[in-house]
Amino acid sequence: MDRQYEVMFIVRPDVEEEEMEKLISGFEATVTTGGGEVKSIERMGRRRLAYTVRKFNDGVYVLMILAANGPVVAELERRLRVSEPVIKFITVRTDEEEKRVAKVKAARGVRRKPTEEATAPVAEAVSA
Repeated sequence: MDRQYEVMFIVRPDVEEEEMEKLISGFEATVTTGGGEVKSIERMGRRRLAYTVRKFNDGVYVLMILAANGPVVAELERRLRVSEPVIKFITVRTDEEEKRVAKVKAARGVRRKPTEEATAPVAEAVSA
């Protein structure tokens, strides 16, 4: 059963563009060979870090949105952990949140709309 995940990782700022593309395509290949699907890859660019990480004050942020099962994500995290250019990463499962939001939207759609009987006394009081 495939689940939705967001994987954000920060690459060292001194990494060349070609090397970073090779790194990202390697992570993408890890997901696809494991049977997962990469929905999108967003390169967010170079940003300042909130605190110093491995003696770096800024880094290049990359967000991958993917659909995969647990072992594929575990392998991707292992590769992120051992990759020298990656200084920080986080994986978040988003399908549970999407399910919760859909449930809330469905509940909002079922709410009763006020009837004219309930609004009539209010309208009379306002006009008086």
